[in-house]
Amino acid sequence: MDEVFSDAAGNIITEKATNGLNPGLVVLLVIGGLVLLFLVGNFALYTYAQNTLPPKKKKPVSKKKMKRERLKQGVSAPGE
Repeated sequence: MDEVFSDAAGNIITEKATNGLNPGLVVLLVIGGLVLLFLVGNFALYTYAQNTLPPKKKKPVSKKKMKRERLKQGVSAPGE
């Protein structure tokens, strides 16, 4: 689909039609690919960590809370 033009001086100008990708589409594909790669990488790291890391330790229950729970259940706390 080459177009041929002639200017006032008689020179022949030919314009070649570009058949490349739209630059906006290229940018969209690159950014979309990076976002997709980021999400897949995060998911892979999360599943790897779930399988390999030990479970988190629970905080120790304070003596005050233990005493309160025993009183709720009807068991007298030691020393009373």
